[in-house]
Amino acid sequence: MTVEIFSPPWNKLKDKIKTFNGSGQSLQIHSRNSSLHVALAFRFIMEPVFTSTRLKAAVLFLLTIRLTTDVTEAMEVTSSGPQTIQKAQGETVTLGCTFTPGPHDTGELDVEWSNVRPDMTQKDQLILSYRGGEMHHYGDPGVSKRLNFVADPKQGDASIFLSNVRLADKATYQCKVKKVPGVDMRKVTLVVMVPPSMPKCWVEGKEEKGGPVSLRCKSSVGSTPLSYTWSRESGGALPSTATQDRHTGELLIKNHTDNNIGSYVCEVENAVGKGQCKYALHAYNPTNKAGVIAGAVIGALLLLLLLLFLIWLLICCCHKRRYEKEVQNELREDAQAPESRPTSRPTSRASSLRSVLAYRTHPGVHYSSVRKNLPSVSESGPSPIFNGESNGRSQPTAAGQGRGSLKYDQKFGYPV
Repeated sequence: MTVEIFSPPWNKLKDKIKTFNGSGQSLQIHSRNSSLHVALAFRFIMEPVFTSTRLKAAVLFLLTIRLTTDVTEAMEVTSSGPQTIQKAQGETVTLGCTFTPGPHDTGELDVEWSNVRPDMTQKDQLILSYRGGEMHHYGDPGVSKRLNFVADPKQGDASIFLSNVRLADKATYQCKVKKVPGVDMRKVTLVVMVPPSMPKCWVEGKEEKGGPVSLRCKSSVGSTPLSYTWSRESGGALPSTATQDRHTGELLIKNHTDNNIGSYVCEVENAVGKGQCKYALHAYNPTNKAGVIAGAVIGALLLLLLLLFLIWLLICCCHKRRYEKEVQNELREDAQAPESRPTSRPTSRASSLRSVLAYRTHPGVHYSSVRKNLPSVSESGPSPIFNGESNGRSQPTAAGQGRGSLKYDQKFGYPV
């Protein structure tokens, strides 16, 4: 009898097949890869010399065939914690990496922890290793001094802890355990978040009956996503007309009534922390809008009247000042001129006359600075006036010859 074995994965197995001698009860196949039972299809090519009895015996034998393989155990990382860990800033996180070596893994233990780069084209950053019984740190010293093994890796635990985590520590970390010929690895993603700060509660608008009331809650610090939840401090249910938005922190109450009065609590939280604030809600009677409008109109009119009154006062002040200046000018023009001094002092009188003639000149008249020939002058007597001659000599001219006597003019303030 010729036996042909048809099995699709047969070419992947390096098996040792025992020779079937006709008396065995099963065909055993040894594989180094896995343990499985494989159903085999056999095609028997019967030679003419075989009898029907032998055919029946062969069929019964094939029904009892079982394929068994022996498994060779290898290195395996056995940590079963979450693949993504969320921690608050400042806390300590443990990245698990326990392992079990196989019986044939007899080489030296080698453990490597790396920071996996998001860009696959970049090389991963080695941060911690364990070789030959010694631990080695790599990379940023600020990270190395906060990083260490939880236990002795020789005991099958290559887990590490990172203290005082920061936002910059957010990354994917890989643990790789090698012990020739076995090797296995595990990746853990660390997400560092900021817990929410103490929120602030307030109300927008007026707490009037019959109108809408909006309670607001907001936290200034905290990693997203943040979730806001409003509740009554006494534990009662929220008003039936209230709707809340968990993303914005708004609690909108429609048709506010006295039944809604009380203390409300807003709680904000994210994956690493929470905080809360309280607000005492009241209900006030609505204000008289008609009275408010009338008061506003009256106030505006009074303000306008006050402005017009101030403008009128300013105009009156300007007119008054102008009138006072005009009166002063008229009084100055009507003032009496000072009386002339007696003729007993001709020298002083002549000096005054010369002073007048000095700053007030007349066209066609020449004045002399000689004092010894100047006679005394009286208001009623003749006054000598000197005029120039063609020969260059000045001759006194009597007042009656061509010119009248000088008289004091109050308008000009000097004799003319």
